[in-house]
Amino acid sequence: TMSRVPLGATRASGFPYGQTVLDRYGVDKLDQGIGAEMIASQWGLSRYALDEYASRSHELAAAAIDSGAFESQIVPVDTEDGPFSVDEGLRRGTTPEKLSGLKPSFRGDGVIHAGNASQISDGASAVMIMTSQKAAELGLTPIVRLVAGTVVGDDPVKMLTGPIPATQKLLARTGLSIDDIGVVEINEAFAPVPMAWRIDLGARLDRLNPLGGAIALGHPLGATGGFLTTKLINHM
Repeated sequence: TMSRVPLGATRASGFPYGQTVLDRYGVDKLDQGIGAEMIASQWGLSRYALDEYASRSHELAAAAIDSGAFESQIVPVDTEDGPFSVDEGLRRGTTPEKLSGLKPSFRGDGVIHAGNASQISDGASAVMIMTSQKAAELGLTPIVRLVAGTVVGDDPVKMLTGPIPATQKLLARTGLSIDDIGVVEINEAFAPVPMAWRIDLGARLDRLNPLGGAIALGHPLGATGGFLTTKLINHM
């Protein structure tokens, strides 16, 4: 619940690390926003390209919502005004031109701003995982099969490039190529993250986050993994 625990609230009593950590990595600040700026610079991603991608996220999310793609995935929340069942983050009609007026959030001359980053949002998700034997025992029919998974560590300053080596490791382990994968969900914490991933993996744009991503639908931190998995399963 990001509205109840706003980003940075834990820093009220000071940063949780000292100068030794900063000296270790040769930086004056450890921040995901700065990491996103570094990724944009390293992969040659312009502000306009990032804003184009952000606009795409809203456009795809709008189409998904209008088509009812999420209706079977969302459990409505009862409120005084009636059931609540549609994500609020979507900004219809978003364009690079409209986003061009937003100020950079992390560097004065930067390319990352509120419009091409994920939103502060609340959410919850759940995914049931079990062995095929347990499913049979309970009389349940699996929806999908988890073929492989992995955990990787990557650049501690950029922080957000982990999906690249994780995907490369899984493809090598399974003997698959990126062209064998019909749809991919890469969290849109910031627009450079999925864009850099696509460049390095050579993935098709139409297979990446085809129902929109966190830029349009939000990134409620711990709930996002289950949210992306649910979207992926229902789109396959």
